[in-house]
Amino acid sequence: MSHHVKGKSRSQTTFFPEVLDDFVSTENPVRVIDVFVDELDLIELGFKGVVPKDTGRPNYHPAMLLKLYLYGYLNRIQSSRRLEREANRNIELMWLTERLAPDFKTIADFRKNNCEGIKQSCRTFIGLCRQLNMFSDAVVAIDGSKFKASNNKAKNYTPRKLETEMARVEKHISKYLAQLDKSDNKEKETDTSPIEEKLAWLKTRLTELRELKDKVEAHPDKQISTTDPDSRMMKSGMGVKVCYNLQSAVDCKYHLIVAHDVTNTTDRNQLFRMGNQAQEAVGINELTVLADKGYFSSQDIMDAQDAGMTPLVSRFDTSGNDKKGFLNKSLFLYDAEKDLYLCPAEQELTPRGTVTDKGLLYRTYCCSIMICRACSMKSKCSKSPQPRRIRRWEHAGRIDIMTEILESKPDSMIIRKQTVEHPFGTIKLWMGATHLLTRGFKGVSTEMNLHVLAYNLKRMISIFSVSGLIKEMMTQSF
Repeated sequence: MSHHVKGKSRSQTTFFPEVLDDFVSTENPVRVIDVFVDELDLIELGFKGVVPKDTGRPNYHPAMLLKLYLYGYLNRIQSSRRLEREANRNIELMWLTERLAPDFKTIADFRKNNCEGIKQSCRTFIGLCRQLNMFSDAVVAIDGSKFKASNNKAKNYTPRKLETEMARVEKHISKYLAQLDKSDNKEKETDTSPIEEKLAWLKTRLTELRELKDKVEAHPDKQISTTDPDSRMMKSGMGVKVCYNLQSAVDCKYHLIVAHDVTNTTDRNQLFRMGNQAQEAVGINELTVLADKGYFSSQDIMDAQDAGMTPLVSRFDTSGNDKKGFLNKSLFLYDAEKDLYLCPAEQELTPRGTVTDKGLLYRTYCCSIMICRACSMKSKCSKSPQPRRIRRWEHAGRIDIMTEILESKPDSMIIRKQTVEHPFGTIKLWMGATHLLTRGFKGVSTEMNLHVLAYNLKRMISIFSVSGLIKEMMTQSF
Protein backbone atom coordinates (compact mmCIF):
# COMPACT_ATOMS: atom_id res chain seq x y z
CA MET A 1 0.00 0.00 0.00
CA SER A 2 1.45 3.38 -1.06
CA HIS A 3 1.77 6.13 1.55
CA HIS A 4 2.37 8.90 -1.01
CA VAL A 5 -0.17 11.57 -1.92
CA LYS A 6 -1.94 10.42 -5.05
CA GLY A 7 -2.81 12.68 -7.97
CA LYS A 8 -5.91 12.67 -10.13
CA SER A 9 -6.15 10.74 -13.36
CA ARG A 10 -5.48 12.83 -16.46
CA SER A 11 -8.45 11.21 -18.20
CA GLN A 12 -10.84 11.98 -15.32
CA THR A 13 -13.55 14.53 -16.12
CA THR A 14 -13.26 17.57 -13.83
CA PHE A 15 -15.41 20.61 -13.10
CA PHE A 16 -13.18 23.71 -13.11
CA PRO A 17 -14.67 27.02 -11.94
CA GLU A 18 -16.77 28.56 -14.70
CA VAL A 19 -15.46 32.04 -13.93
CA LEU A 20 -11.75 32.86 -14.48
CA ASP A 21 -11.89 35.29 -11.58
CA ASP A 22 -12.21 32.33 -9.19
CA PHE A 23 -8.64 31.28 -10.03
CA VAL A 24 -7.20 34.61 -8.78
CA SER A 25 -7.30 35.14 -5.03
CA THR A 26 -8.20 38.48 -3.49
CA GLU A 27 -4.61 38.91 -2.27
CA ASN A 28 -3.00 38.24 -5.65
CA PRO A 29 -0.72 41.16 -6.74
CA VAL A 30 -2.25 41.13 -10.24
CA ARG A 31 -5.32 42.81 -8.76
CA VAL A 32 -3.15 45.79 -7.73
CA ILE A 33 -1.76 46.05 -11.26
CA ASP A 34 -5.27 45.91 -12.70
CA VAL A 35 -6.63 48.68 -10.44
CA PHE A 36 -3.57 50.92 -10.80
CA VAL A 37 -3.54 50.85 -14.61
CA ASP A 38 -7.32 51.28 -14.86
CA GLU A 39 -7.07 54.42 -12.70
CA LEU A 40 -4.45 56.03 -14.99
CA ASP A 41 -5.33 58.66 -17.56
CA LEU A 42 -3.32 57.10 -20.38
CA ILE A 43 -3.98 59.92 -22.84
CA GLU A 44 -2.70 62.56 -20.42
CA LEU A 45 0.35 60.43 -19.59
CA GLY A 46 1.30 60.29 -23.26
CA PHE A 47 0.48 56.71 -24.29
CA LYS A 48 -0.06 56.12 -27.99
CA GLY A 49 -3.01 54.25 -29.47
CA VAL A 50 -5.49 54.99 -26.67
CA VAL A 51 -7.92 56.46 -29.20
CA PRO A 52 -8.24 53.86 -32.00
CA LYS A 53 -8.24 54.76 -35.68
CA ASP A 54 -11.46 54.43 -37.68
CA THR A 55 -9.80 52.29 -40.35
CA GLY A 56 -7.36 49.41 -40.36
CA ARG A 57 -6.94 46.43 -38.09
CA PRO A 58 -7.95 47.08 -34.44
CA ASN A 59 -4.99 47.48 -32.11
CA TYR A 60 -4.49 46.28 -28.55
CA HIS A 61 -5.38 48.80 -25.86
CA PRO A 62 -2.26 50.31 -24.22
CA ALA A 63 -3.72 49.56 -20.76
CA MET A 64 -3.64 45.81 -21.47
CA LEU A 65 -0.04 45.93 -22.71
CA LEU A 66 1.05 48.04 -19.72
CA LYS A 67 -0.53 45.50 -17.37
CA LEU A 68 1.31 42.74 -19.23
CA TYR A 69 4.67 44.48 -18.78
CA LEU A 70 4.10 45.31 -15.11
CA TYR A 71 3.23 41.69 -14.43
CA GLY A 72 6.35 40.59 -16.29
CA TYR A 73 8.71 42.90 -14.40
CA LEU A 74 7.12 41.91 -11.08
CA ASN A 75 7.69 38.24 -11.87
CA ARG A 76 11.15 38.37 -13.51
CA ILE A 77 9.78 38.04 -17.05
CA GLN A 78 11.16 41.03 -18.95
CA SER A 79 11.62 39.49 -22.41
CA SER A 80 8.84 40.13 -24.95
CA ARG A 81 9.13 36.55 -26.26
CA ARG A 82 8.76 35.09 -22.77
CA LEU A 83 5.79 37.37 -22.10
CA GLU A 84 4.18 36.07 -25.30
CA ARG A 85 4.54 32.47 -24.06
CA GLU A 86 3.27 33.33 -20.59
CA ALA A 87 0.18 35.08 -21.97
CA ASN A 88 -0.86 31.79 -23.56
CA ARG A 89 -0.37 29.54 -20.51
CA ASN A 90 -0.38 31.67 -17.35
CA ILE A 91 -3.79 31.82 -15.65
CA GLU A 92 -2.91 35.06 -13.81
CA LEU A 93 -2.03 36.73 -17.11
CA MET A 94 -5.16 35.35 -18.77
CA TRP A 95 -7.16 37.01 -16.00
CA LEU A 96 -5.17 40.26 -16.23
CA THR A 97 -5.27 40.58 -20.04
CA GLU A 98 -8.78 39.11 -20.40
CA ARG A 99 -7.32 36.17 -22.37
CA LEU A 100 -5.64 38.37 -24.95
CA ALA A 101 -2.24 37.10 -26.12
CA PRO A 102 -0.36 39.59 -28.34
CA ASP A 103 2.73 38.43 -30.24
CA PHE A 104 6.25 39.36 -29.08
CA LYS A 105 6.67 42.07 -31.74
CA THR A 106 3.57 43.90 -30.55
CA ILE A 107 4.77 43.63 -26.96
CA ALA A 108 8.27 44.89 -27.80
CA ASP A 109 6.95 47.76 -29.94
CA PHE A 110 4.75 48.96 -27.08
CA ARG A 111 7.79 49.42 -24.83
CA LYS A 112 9.75 51.09 -27.62
CA ASN A 113 6.97 53.49 -28.68
CA ASN A 114 5.64 54.51 -25.25
CA CYS A 115 8.77 55.67 -23.42
CA GLU A 116 7.16 58.89 -22.18
CA GLY A 117 3.95 57.20 -21.05
CA ILE A 118 5.84 54.56 -19.04
CA LYS A 119 8.04 57.27 -17.50
CA GLN A 120 5.00 59.30 -16.45
CA SER A 121 3.31 56.17 -15.03
CA CYS A 122 6.33 55.65 -12.79
CA ARG A 123 6.13 59.28 -11.62
CA THR A 124 2.38 58.96 -11.07
CA PHE A 125 2.92 56.06 -8.67
CA ILE A 126 5.43 58.15 -6.72
CA GLY A 127 2.79 60.88 -6.61
CA LEU A 128 0.35 58.34 -5.18
CA CYS A 129 2.90 57.39 -2.50
CA ARG A 130 3.30 61.08 -1.68
CA GLN A 131 -0.47 61.44 -1.25
CA LEU A 132 -0.36 58.50 1.17
CA ASN A 133 2.23 60.41 3.24
CA MET A 134 5.00 57.87 2.68
CA PHE A 135 7.81 60.46 2.65
CA SER A 136 7.20 62.24 5.94
CA ASP A 137 10.76 61.70 7.26
CA ALA A 138 12.28 63.76 4.40
CA VAL A 139 15.52 61.72 4.35
CA VAL A 140 16.78 60.07 1.16
CA ALA A 141 19.92 58.14 0.28
CA ILE A 142 21.57 58.51 -3.13
CA ASP A 143 23.83 56.04 -4.90
CA GLY A 144 24.67 54.70 -8.34
CA SER A 145 25.06 51.15 -9.65
CA LYS A 146 26.46 49.82 -12.93
CA PHE A 147 24.17 47.78 -15.18
CA LYS A 148 25.77 45.83 -18.03
CA ALA A 149 24.82 47.24 -21.42
CA SER A 150 23.88 45.28 -24.52
CA ASN A 151 27.37 45.89 -25.89
CA ASN A 152 30.24 43.40 -25.77
CA LYS A 153 33.54 44.65 -24.37
CA ALA A 154 35.15 43.72 -27.70
CA LYS A 155 32.88 46.25 -29.43
CA ASN A 156 34.08 49.13 -27.27
CA TYR A 157 37.12 51.03 -28.53
CA THR A 158 39.59 53.38 -26.87
CA PRO A 159 42.78 54.91 -28.37
CA ARG A 160 44.97 52.47 -26.45
CA LYS A 161 42.91 49.46 -27.49
CA LEU A 162 42.96 50.55 -31.15
CA GLU A 163 46.74 51.01 -31.09
CA THR A 164 47.13 47.48 -29.75
CA GLU A 165 44.75 46.09 -32.37
CA MET A 166 46.47 47.98 -35.20
CA ALA A 167 49.88 46.72 -34.05
CA ARG A 168 48.55 43.16 -34.07
CA VAL A 169 47.13 43.53 -37.60
CA GLU A 170 50.36 45.10 -38.86
CA LYS A 171 52.31 42.20 -37.36
CA HIS A 172 50.13 39.71 -39.25
CA ILE A 173 50.53 41.69 -42.46
CA SER A 174 54.32 41.59 -42.11
CA LYS A 175 54.13 37.85 -41.45
CA TYR A 176 52.12 37.15 -44.61
CA LEU A 177 54.30 39.45 -46.72
CA ALA A 178 57.33 37.51 -45.54
CA GLN A 179 55.62 34.27 -46.60
CA LEU A 180 54.96 35.73 -50.07
CA ASP A 181 58.62 36.77 -50.41
CA LYS A 182 59.70 33.30 -49.36
CA SER A 183 57.42 31.66 -51.95
CA ASP A 184 58.79 33.99 -54.69
CA ASN A 185 62.34 32.87 -53.95
CA LYS A 186 61.44 29.23 -54.40
CA GLU A 187 61.95 27.71 -57.83
CA LYS A 188 58.80 25.65 -57.56
CA GLU A 189 55.58 27.63 -57.96
CA THR A 190 53.11 27.46 -55.05
CA ASP A 191 49.50 28.61 -54.70
CA THR A 192 49.61 31.94 -52.82
CA SER A 193 45.96 32.92 -53.33
CA PRO A 194 44.92 32.06 -49.68
CA ILE A 195 47.71 34.28 -48.35
CA GLU A 196 46.77 37.11 -50.75
CA GLU A 197 43.12 36.87 -49.61
CA LYS A 198 44.16 37.12 -45.95
CA LEU A 199 46.40 40.08 -46.77
CA ALA A 200 43.57 41.87 -48.53
CA TRP A 201 41.29 41.37 -45.54
CA LEU A 202 43.96 42.54 -43.09
CA LYS A 203 44.66 45.68 -45.10
CA THR A 204 40.94 46.46 -45.19
CA ARG A 205 40.73 45.86 -41.44
CA LEU A 206 43.71 48.16 -40.85
CA THR A 207 42.02 50.93 -42.82
CA GLU A 208 38.83 50.48 -40.77
CA LEU A 209 40.80 50.65 -37.52
CA ARG A 210 42.56 53.85 -38.61
CA GLU A 211 39.24 55.48 -39.47
CA LEU A 212 37.79 54.32 -36.16
CA LYS A 213 40.80 55.72 -34.30
CA ASP A 214 40.18 59.16 -35.83
CA LYS A 215 36.57 59.01 -34.62
CA VAL A 216 37.62 57.92 -31.13
CA GLU A 217 40.21 60.70 -30.88
CA ALA A 218 37.54 63.24 -31.88
CA HIS A 219 34.99 61.88 -29.38
CA PRO A 220 34.68 63.87 -26.10
CA ASP A 221 34.85 60.68 -23.99
CA LYS A 222 37.72 59.19 -26.03
CA GLN A 223 35.81 55.94 -26.49
CA ILE A 224 33.15 54.55 -28.81
CA SER A 225 30.74 51.63 -28.36
CA THR A 226 29.60 50.32 -31.74
CA THR A 227 26.59 48.21 -30.64
CA ASP A 228 25.11 50.61 -28.11
CA PRO A 229 26.62 54.05 -28.79
CA ASP A 230 25.41 55.55 -25.49
CA SER A 231 27.07 52.92 -23.27
CA ARG A 232 30.53 53.46 -21.80
CA MET A 233 33.34 51.36 -20.36
CA MET A 234 33.33 51.92 -16.58
CA LYS A 235 34.70 50.37 -13.43
CA SER A 236 32.24 48.34 -11.39
CA GLY A 237 32.28 45.84 -8.56
CA MET A 238 32.82 43.07 -11.12
CA GLY A 239 35.76 44.76 -12.86
CA VAL A 240 35.67 46.92 -15.97
CA LYS A 241 32.70 46.48 -18.30
CA VAL A 242 30.56 48.35 -20.82
CA CYS A 243 27.57 49.57 -18.86
CA TYR A 244 25.22 52.33 -17.73
CA ASN A 245 25.25 53.96 -14.31
CA LEU A 246 21.78 53.98 -12.73
CA GLN A 247 21.36 56.81 -10.23
CA SER A 248 18.65 56.45 -7.61
CA ALA A 249 17.34 58.31 -4.57
CA VAL A 250 15.67 56.04 -2.02
CA ASP A 251 13.45 57.08 0.88
CA CYS A 252 15.04 56.02 4.17
CA LYS A 253 11.73 55.22 5.92
CA TYR A 254 9.97 52.82 3.53
CA HIS A 255 12.82 52.24 1.03
CA LEU A 256 10.83 53.44 -1.97
CA ILE A 257 12.76 54.68 -5.01
CA VAL A 258 11.59 58.29 -5.22
CA ALA A 259 13.80 59.35 -8.15
CA HIS A 260 16.12 57.67 -10.62
CA ASP A 261 18.02 58.43 -13.79
CA VAL A 262 20.29 56.65 -16.28
CA THR A 263 23.75 58.08 -16.94
CA ASN A 264 26.98 56.92 -18.58
CA THR A 265 29.32 58.82 -16.26
CA THR A 266 30.59 58.39 -12.71
CA ASP A 267 28.75 59.41 -9.52
CA ARG A 268 30.67 62.67 -9.27
CA ASN A 269 28.59 65.84 -9.84
CA GLN A 270 25.33 63.87 -9.54
CA LEU A 271 24.45 64.90 -5.97
CA PHE A 272 22.60 68.14 -6.67
CA ARG A 273 20.84 66.81 -9.77
CA MET A 274 19.50 63.69 -8.03
CA GLY A 275 18.70 65.62 -4.85
CA ASN A 276 16.71 68.11 -6.90
CA GLN A 277 14.72 65.30 -8.54
CA ALA A 278 14.05 63.81 -5.09
CA GLN A 279 12.79 67.20 -3.85
CA GLU A 280 10.28 67.37 -6.69
CA ALA A 281 9.19 63.77 -6.16
CA VAL A 282 8.51 63.97 -2.41
CA GLY A 283 7.34 67.59 -2.49
CA ILE A 284 9.73 68.66 0.30
CA ASN A 285 12.55 71.17 -0.17
CA GLU A 286 14.16 70.74 3.29
CA LEU A 287 15.47 67.31 2.36
CA THR A 288 18.37 65.48 4.03
CA VAL A 289 20.44 63.73 1.38
CA LEU A 290 22.90 60.94 2.28
CA ALA A 291 25.65 59.96 -0.17
CA ASP A 292 29.01 58.19 -0.16
CA LYS A 293 32.40 59.73 -0.94
CA GLY A 294 31.98 59.15 -4.69
CA TYR A 295 29.57 62.11 -4.69
CA PHE A 296 31.88 64.49 -2.88
CA SER A 297 32.15 67.70 -4.89
CA SER A 298 32.46 71.03 -3.09
CA GLN A 299 30.52 72.97 -5.72
CA ASP A 300 27.82 70.29 -5.94
CA ILE A 301 27.40 70.26 -2.15
CA MET A 302 27.07 74.05 -2.05
CA ASP A 303 24.48 73.99 -4.86
CA ALA A 304 22.48 71.41 -2.88
CA GLN A 305 22.65 73.59 0.24
CA ASP A 306 21.48 76.62 -1.75
CA ALA A 307 18.48 74.59 -2.95
CA GLY A 308 17.40 73.92 0.65
CA MET A 309 18.87 70.43 1.05
CA THR A 310 21.07 69.19 3.88
CA PRO A 311 23.64 67.03 2.09
CA LEU A 312 25.68 64.62 4.20
CA VAL A 313 28.51 63.26 2.08
CA SER A 314 31.54 61.27 3.22
CA ARG A 315 34.71 63.22 2.61
CA PHE A 316 37.75 61.63 1.01
CA ASP A 317 41.29 62.77 0.38
CA THR A 318 42.54 62.61 -3.21
CA SER A 319 46.10 63.46 -2.20
CA GLY A 320 48.76 60.78 -2.45
CA ASN A 321 51.01 62.36 0.18
CA ASP A 322 50.49 59.50 2.65
CA LYS A 323 51.85 56.94 0.21
CA LYS A 324 54.76 59.22 -0.68
CA GLY A 325 55.68 59.63 2.99
CA PHE A 326 54.66 63.30 3.26
CA LEU A 327 52.33 65.00 5.72
CA ASN A 328 48.72 64.96 4.57
CA LYS A 329 46.68 68.16 4.33
CA SER A 330 44.22 66.77 6.88
CA LEU A 331 46.95 67.14 9.56
CA PHE A 332 46.93 70.93 9.06
CA LEU A 333 44.18 72.27 11.33
CA TYR A 334 42.24 75.40 10.35
CA ASP A 335 41.42 78.06 12.95
CA ALA A 336 38.37 79.96 11.72
CA GLU A 337 38.67 82.76 14.29
CA LYS A 338 42.27 83.62 13.42
CA ASP A 339 41.95 82.60 9.76
CA LEU A 340 45.10 80.50 9.72
CA TYR A 341 46.32 76.90 9.63
CA LEU A 342 48.32 75.20 12.37
CA CYS A 343 50.79 72.66 10.99
CA PRO A 344 51.85 69.41 12.80
CA ALA A 345 54.96 71.28 14.03
CA GLU A 346 52.58 73.83 15.65
CA GLN A 347 53.66 76.62 13.31
CA GLU A 348 51.10 79.09 11.96
CA LEU A 349 50.34 79.28 8.22
CA THR A 350 48.89 82.71 7.47
CA PRO A 351 47.02 83.98 4.36
CA ARG A 352 49.33 84.84 1.44
CA GLY A 353 47.01 85.71 -1.46
CA THR A 354 44.47 84.01 -3.72
CA VAL A 355 44.54 81.72 -6.74
CA THR A 356 41.88 80.59 -9.23
CA ASP A 357 41.72 76.96 -10.34
CA LYS A 358 39.03 75.57 -12.68
CA GLY A 359 36.84 78.60 -12.02
CA LEU A 360 37.02 78.26 -8.22
CA LEU A 361 38.69 80.84 -5.98
CA TYR A 362 41.17 79.57 -3.37
CA ARG A 363 43.10 81.34 -0.62
CA THR A 364 46.69 80.20 -0.02
CA TYR A 365 48.34 79.84 3.40
CA CYS A 366 51.99 79.33 4.35
CA CYS A 367 54.51 80.25 7.06
CA SER A 368 57.71 82.27 6.63
CA ILE A 369 60.53 80.71 4.64
CA MET A 370 62.99 80.98 7.53
CA ILE A 371 60.73 79.13 9.98
CA CYS A 372 59.91 76.47 7.39
CA ARG A 373 63.54 75.73 6.48
CA ALA A 374 64.53 75.48 10.14
CA CYS A 375 61.67 73.08 10.93
CA SER A 376 62.63 69.52 11.92
CA MET A 377 59.66 68.15 9.94
CA LYS A 378 60.58 69.93 6.70
CA SER A 379 61.63 66.70 4.93
CA LYS A 380 58.20 65.18 5.63
CA CYS A 381 56.33 68.33 4.62
CA SER A 382 57.55 69.05 1.10
CA LYS A 383 60.34 68.24 -1.35
CA SER A 384 60.43 71.87 -2.49
CA PRO A 385 62.82 74.29 -0.74
CA GLN A 386 59.88 76.70 -0.58
CA PRO A 387 57.42 76.62 2.37
CA ARG A 388 54.48 74.23 2.20
CA ARG A 389 51.38 75.96 0.82
CA ILE A 390 47.83 75.04 1.79
CA ARG A 391 44.90 76.09 -0.39
CA ARG A 392 41.44 76.73 1.01
CA TRP A 393 38.31 77.20 -1.10
CA GLU A 394 36.46 80.45 -0.44
CA HIS A 395 33.32 78.52 0.61
CA ALA A 396 35.14 75.77 2.53
CA GLY A 397 33.38 76.86 5.72
CA ARG A 398 30.13 75.47 4.41
CA ILE A 399 31.78 72.10 3.77
CA ASP A 400 33.15 72.18 7.32
CA ILE A 401 29.63 72.71 8.68
CA MET A 402 28.41 69.67 6.72
CA THR A 403 31.32 67.60 8.09
CA GLU A 404 30.43 68.61 11.66
CA ILE A 405 26.80 67.55 11.15
CA LEU A 406 27.93 64.24 9.66
CA GLU A 407 30.28 63.59 12.60
CA SER A 408 27.41 64.24 15.01
CA LYS A 409 25.38 61.52 13.20
CA PRO A 410 27.82 58.59 12.95
CA ASP A 411 25.11 56.16 11.80
CA SER A 412 24.27 58.19 8.68
CA MET A 413 26.51 56.22 6.31
CA ILE A 414 25.28 52.89 7.72
CA ILE A 415 21.69 54.02 7.11
CA ARG A 416 22.67 55.10 3.60
CA LYS A 417 24.14 51.69 2.82
CA GLN A 418 21.19 49.77 4.25
CA THR A 419 18.73 51.97 2.35
CA VAL A 420 19.98 52.54 -1.17
CA GLU A 421 21.97 49.40 -1.98
CA HIS A 422 19.14 46.93 -1.33
CA PRO A 423 16.94 48.10 -4.26
CA PHE A 424 19.87 47.69 -6.66
CA GLY A 425 20.39 44.12 -5.47
CA THR A 426 16.69 43.33 -5.81
CA ILE A 427 16.43 44.68 -9.35
CA LYS A 428 19.59 42.87 -10.47
CA LEU A 429 18.22 39.66 -8.95
CA TRP A 430 15.04 40.10 -10.98
CA MET A 431 17.09 40.69 -14.13
CA GLY A 432 19.21 37.59 -13.60
CA ALA A 433 22.78 37.13 -14.83
CA THR A 434 22.23 39.09 -18.03
CA HIS A 435 22.62 42.49 -19.61
CA LEU A 436 20.03 45.18 -20.29
CA LEU A 437 17.55 44.18 -22.99
CA THR A 438 17.34 47.61 -24.62
CA ARG A 439 19.90 50.02 -26.07
CA GLY A 440 20.44 53.76 -25.98
CA PHE A 441 19.43 56.23 -23.29
CA LYS A 442 15.80 56.18 -24.41
CA GLY A 443 15.41 52.41 -24.35
CA VAL A 444 17.43 51.80 -21.18
CA SER A 445 15.58 54.59 -19.34
CA THR A 446 12.25 52.96 -20.26
CA GLU A 447 13.48 49.57 -19.10
CA MET A 448 14.62 51.01 -15.76
CA ASN A 449 11.32 52.89 -15.36
CA LEU A 450 9.51 49.55 -15.54
CA HIS A 451 11.94 47.98 -13.06
CA VAL A 452 11.51 50.88 -10.60
CA LEU A 453 7.73 50.93 -10.95
CA ALA A 454 7.57 47.16 -10.34
CA TYR A 455 9.90 47.49 -7.33
CA ASN A 456 7.82 50.30 -5.79
CA LEU A 457 4.61 48.35 -6.41
CA LYS A 458 6.03 45.37 -4.57
CA ARG A 459 7.21 47.55 -1.67
CA MET A 460 3.76 49.13 -1.30
CA ILE A 461 2.09 45.71 -1.41
CA SER A 462 4.42 44.59 1.39
CA ILE A 463 3.47 47.65 3.44
CA PHE A 464 -0.30 47.76 2.85
CA SER A 465 -1.16 44.25 1.55
CA VAL A 466 -2.98 43.79 -1.75
CA SER A 467 -6.47 44.58 -0.49
CA GLY A 468 -5.21 47.49 1.63
CA LEU A 469 -3.33 49.09 -1.26
CA ILE A 470 -6.29 48.68 -3.60
CA LYS A 471 -8.50 50.39 -1.01
CA GLU A 472 -6.04 53.29 -0.71
CA MET A 473 -5.74 53.67 -4.48
CA MET A 474 -9.51 53.79 -4.92
CA THR A 475 -9.72 56.73 -2.50
CA GLN A 476 -6.95 58.79 -4.16
CA SER A 477 -7.00 60.87 -7.33
CA PHE A 478 -4.13 60.06 -9.67
